[in-house]
Amino acid sequence: MTPVSAMHPVQPHAAPPSRHRTAARAAYVLAGNDRGRLTVAAPQLYPHMWSWDAAFIAIGLARLSTARALTELETLLAAQWRTGMVPHIVFTEGEVGYEPGPQRWACRDITADAPDGPATSGLIQPPVHGVAVRRILDAARTASAAERRDVAERIRALWPALLAWHRYLATRRDPAGRGLLTIYHGWESGLDNSPRWDAAYAAVTPDPEFVPFRRADLHALGALGGAASQRPSDAEYAKYQWLVEELRRAGYDDARAHRTLSFRMADVLTSALFVAANEELATVADELGLPGVDELIGYADRFRRGVVETADERGFAADVDLRTGDTVRTQTIAGFAPLLSGGLDPARQRLLLATLTSADWCGHPGFVHAVPPSTSPSSPDFDPVRYWRGPQWPPMTWLMIWGLERSGEQETALALREAALDQLSDGLFAEYYQPFTGEPLGARPQSWTAAVALDLLAD
Repeated sequence: MTPVSAMHPVQPHAAPPSRHRTAARAAYVLAGNDRGRLTVAAPQLYPHMWSWDAAFIAIGLARLSTARALTELETLLAAQWRTGMVPHIVFTEGEVGYEPGPQRWACRDITADAPDGPATSGLIQPPVHGVAVRRILDAARTASAAERRDVAERIRALWPALLAWHRYLATRRDPAGRGLLTIYHGWESGLDNSPRWDAAYAAVTPDPEFVPFRRADLHALGALGGAASQRPSDAEYAKYQWLVEELRRAGYDDARAHRTLSFRMADVLTSALFVAANEELATVADELGLPGVDELIGYADRFRRGVVETADERGFAADVDLRTGDTVRTQTIAGFAPLLSGGLDPARQRLLLATLTSADWCGHPGFVHAVPPSTSPSSPDFDPVRYWRGPQWPPMTWLMIWGLERSGEQETALALREAALDQLSDGLFAEYYQPFTGEPLGARPQSWTAAVALDLLAD
């Protein structure tokens, strides 16, 4: 296996010197966060492997070494549960400060479905891994014949795990077949404290005798020069922690979770990403002669219909509270899910694109960089510094660019790409950014931010 420190970043053709420096700095960040077979998300705040971070990191690593990129996915999938679930955290040995840690999850003590290998959490994150596999395969096209063979062989070896992951999602997380994935916790969406979940969290009432565990995030963020104003509140964290306890009491069993948990949401953005991942894996399977093409296309079709059925007259999508049956419409980046799944009629596609570039979103005249905020500044829930309630997240910008390119919206994609590269030219690779000042916030440097910078610079 090639260490990241020995790799050389693929440089963009005829890029200005500043962008060469940004690419070199991004490669340096990934080297510093490399632990051999996995890349930690951010050493101080997130000293473990996160599932969808790993997918984005693999996308960036593919620009340096397809072999190392595949190692990232192999490490993650080695922690797959017997149900096919890919856990949202794979814990690294020797890192004991993060909470909730492996002792709190206690997955192996509670269920035989947990893996025998590294300790994991009992939740999921959005399934971007199929996108990463396709990007790695594409990156190998200009490599040597030996490297191309190695990539194909390693993808074939991963294939049963990838199919099992998608089957788990399509069956256990959508038992009613409505084409929307169920999440049990805001953490599973990746957009932890988004306004999307406010109404659902309002109905979560921790047991009076439940004792919340120590928050490690505020201590770590303080060491980075951050502040509590950037993170969810203690009251919110108590509910997050209580939902982990509820899942433990359900034995990490999906059937029991669907019946008993206080938080059960149909997540439209995760569902749209599942559509895209199924389509990408189907193309990989077709190219490499692997099984499951029709199955994957069937999943993509089903979940595309589910996403589009939530869209309003502008094409803006919504989540569904499965406990109440209510459609939950919020002014968050998740509303642009159809740009990732496809399926809108041309009129609504045009309206949704116009919304994305409007003053309510990327086109706000006060923004330093014209990239999408996590929550619209026109929303009463907007907070420019608090995590998923307003700041701009580079991996989300990457997803929007990628989705627009896939659907042929090249002009809008190019404008977003240039704005994103300007934002990332600070070389800090922050977790997220304040839209009106451009201030880097959260953990920094963050691995997935460096990874998406590498990918954007290489195209």
